[in-house]
Amino acid sequence: MTLRKLSKIASIGMALLGLMVVPLLRAFQAEDATKAVTKKARKSAKDATSNAASSDTNTTNKPAEKTSPADTVKRAKSAPANTVSESEISAAKADGKVWVNTESGVYHKGGQWYGATKQGKFMTEQEAKQAGYKAAKSK
Repeated sequence: MTLRKLSKIASIGMALLGLMVVPLLRAFQAEDATKAVTKKARKSAKDATSNAASSDTNTTNKPAEKTSPADTVKRAKSAPANTVSESEISAAKADGKVWVNTESGVYHKGGQWYGATKQGKFMTEQEAKQAGYKAAKSK
């Protein structure tokens, strides 16, 4: 084989390789870009919802606190869900009712989780005991 034939075979091989690999790379890059755009859209939507929620609850004009992602995760895990209004909570407290977390089977007489778990309802302590709910452990 001559050098000319070898170079021609090599150039044909490179052209075929280019025809097969380049479209795959472009498709991969486009998919990657789509994922990045989707992540950005989700993050901006999440930020917009949290900003709207914080502006509804924050009536004072305080500057926004700087928080790290780890702080946000900690707060999300420990913060109450606030499923009922403050007026409902105060009315239930006045009536001597407890807050039953129907998901965990525990009732609260007061404290951080009173009226604030995702799944729950108000009832008298006697009703809660009869339904099989247990009192929350006090700290």
